[in-house]
Amino acid sequence: MPSRKFILLFPTLLILILTFPRYVFSLPPSERGSPETGQITLEELLKAAAENNPEIKSSSQAAAASRALVPAAGALPDPTLKFENLGHLIPPTLMRGDPSSARAYGVEQEIPFPGKRGIKENIASVEAESGQWNHQLVQFKVISELKQAFFELYLVHKSTDILSKDKELLENFENIAESRYKVGQTSQQDVLKAQVEQSKILDRLLILEQKKRIAEAKINSLLYRPADTPLGAPADFRKAELSYSLEELTQLALSNSPALKVSQSEVNRREQEVELAGKDFYPDFALGFTYFERDQNPGMYGLMMSAKVPLYFREKQRPELEAAGLNLSSARNMRDNTSSTVLYQVQETYTLAKTAEKLANLYGAAIVPQSNLALNSAIANYEVGKIDFLQLIDASVSLLEYQLKYHEATVEFHKALAQLEPLVGVELIK
Repeated sequence: MPSRKFILLFPTLLILILTFPRYVFSLPPSERGSPETGQITLEELLKAAAENNPEIKSSSQAAAASRALVPAAGALPDPTLKFENLGHLIPPTLMRGDPSSARAYGVEQEIPFPGKRGIKENIASVEAESGQWNHQLVQFKVISELKQAFFELYLVHKSTDILSKDKELLENFENIAESRYKVGQTSQQDVLKAQVEQSKILDRLLILEQKKRIAEAKINSLLYRPADTPLGAPADFRKAELSYSLEELTQLALSNSPALKVSQSEVNRREQEVELAGKDFYPDFALGFTYFERDQNPGMYGLMMSAKVPLYFREKQRPELEAAGLNLSSARNMRDNTSSTVLYQVQETYTLAKTAEKLANLYGAAIVPQSNLALNSAIANYEVGKIDFLQLIDASVSLLEYQLKYHEATVEFHKALAQLEPLVGVELIK
């Protein structure tokens, strides 16, 4: 014959057993079914950012403007057309019988010292190249920020889902405790303990709601939308893989990092400016042709050639050359500093990524399944009176924490990969 205690508790225990499978550890995203409708995918957000983000558009237009200026930088200065009347002022007529009276029509062309135009064009080409690398850097940074915000929003939704389900489970535990308390099988402390744990979950849900709004505002900002534009729940995604070693990532950073490319372009530009400053010690030239129209006299022709003599090179050209050399030294130091910073950030972020990946694998493959079994065992033992209510609650809370930590580690791993992308110039999350 079943005991009176078991008969009284059977309905609530049955509810608990039937509803509990909803709270067990869920499979990784790559092993789940298709996402629900109304969800947002990372691919959709990245496409919208590429089309709408003002910073990406601005850097693209700046790069195009720099490229357009390359031919102009190496072009000759505009020629000068001249007209001169040597005669009466009002009206402007020639003086009859005066052989020196004439109308002069001329053209004059400045010609920089050989090599200067080529150097100026090289400087413009380097600036255009720098603009293109800066555009790529902006793209990587915006995409990285968008991916991190997406994963943060994903974590918020997953955590909210887990906490909400655990709250339902605790409500079932509270019903059991109340049933036992009514028949004198337990103390009111069990009921209060279940209520306290539910209140803790409510507190965490409020914090998650705040994080959700922040993440959504960040995404909308990157997509150039109003901050309060509603977003759906992030769709599940296939786990990325970090297939590069630290040494390989370091080499990728040295060869592909847009930030390093921008710094190296600045060095190249300063080198060209030093060479151009050296050319300023040599004279620029000007060539001219003039035709003189004379009244009652044959026309005359004139040829002109002039040169600018850098007579004051001690006050002008030499300080400019010295300044160009200092700018070059400064650019090289900035490049070396950028290189050191990028390599440090690569190592730091790689360490974070590998640690988060190991933690996610540990929680997913061992700790969460074991905690799930422990909670199942606790429920079974509680049914037969082998453990008390507090032990059952502890088992439930432990599983909750480990489920949350699993998703936190998974998201931290993907956020670290997103942070690596601008550093190494390679897409790691596709």
